[in-house]
Amino acid sequence: MLQRTLALGALALSLVAGAALAQDTVKIGLILPMTGPFASTGRQIDGAVKLWLQEHGTTVAGKKIEVILKDDAGTAETTRRLAQELVVNDKVQVLAGFGLTPLALATVPIAEQAKVPELVMAAATSSITEKSPFVIRAGFTLPQVTTPLADWAPKNGISKVVTLVTDYGPGIDAETAFKSRFTANGGQVLAELRVPLKSPDFAPFLQRVRDAKPDAVFVFVPSGVGSVFMKQFAERGLDKSGIRLIGTGDVTDDDILNDMGDVALGVITSFHYSAAHPSAVNKAYVEAYRKLNGMRPNFHSLGGYDGMRMIYLALEKTRGNADGEALLHAMEGLSFESPRGPVTIDPATRDPVQNVYIRKVERVGGELYNVEFATIPAFKDPMHK
Repeated sequence: MLQRTLALGALALSLVAGAALAQDTVKIGLILPMTGPFASTGRQIDGAVKLWLQEHGTTVAGKKIEVILKDDAGTAETTRRLAQELVVNDKVQVLAGFGLTPLALATVPIAEQAKVPELVMAAATSSITEKSPFVIRAGFTLPQVTTPLADWAPKNGISKVVTLVTDYGPGIDAETAFKSRFTANGGQVLAELRVPLKSPDFAPFLQRVRDAKPDAVFVFVPSGVGSVFMKQFAERGLDKSGIRLIGTGDVTDDDILNDMGDVALGVITSFHYSAAHPSAVNKAYVEAYRKLNGMRPNFHSLGGYDGMRMIYLALEKTRGNADGEALLHAMEGLSFESPRGPVTIDPATRDPVQNVYIRKVERVGGELYNVEFATIPAFKDPMHK
């Protein structure tokens, strides 16, 4: 009897110790497309998270940080299942990642039910943060980075445009934001073309661009797809047609830009980050990222890096309290200096307010870079009222 009592006591103590240990660990469920057509996004964010942990350690405000990486292969059903498992089985305090809009949206009901912050590091449709007060964003939105280009174009000899976007949330956001501002500035949109998200073939759409004879084609494609687009743009001879290519920075993504070759030279884009951003903070970031991961960081890497920063800063503010609502409120209103420039998380929209840069692809030191030549400071997503 005594032995049984002692055994039960030991079990109880071990359970208490286990619970205490669990409370001393903050678990982050990181769901990314590590395989499949959007693996570039997952690889970039994973590399940035690893760099943050290397630079800042795995302890903050007395809490041990544990990152649990899961691959959803870019499939929303898998994302939903993984999020459920991370919340129920792993007891994560934060769900993070989300390489595409459908993946982020699939997770919203789980985050809301569990009262766990959903930290969106990549997906860029404007409305995601409006789906639940538990969703907060570390990256950017498409209207935020598109609108400044629609201001720049009419001032620089572009009065007629065809828009060509991937047919899903961010693409429609980009199309809507560009057309709205461009036409308000006196420009004319001759045609609005939408390309399927899966297995995109740009050739027939590029032929329609050529036939319309615009001054420029405005393009949005998801991260990683820009090389396919640029190859077909050259194959159809549009690079020599006199039709200018403008777009959001996804098209000339730093991760794949060097592989595009001369066809990319001179392309004008607007975006919130370039690996060529001239600040000392960014130069140190690019060097450290290359050293650890063997590749150039792109804009999605910043979503991962600054997403981890937001979690650490929030835990410092709450003194280690990892309650979902406390963490979320601690992230709202954060301001920090990022490799992309100054960032503030708008407490009303839970989206970043940040600089947007107009850039031109140039050859620098034998490599292709998006070289910034104009800055629109502290720009907010114009779709949020």
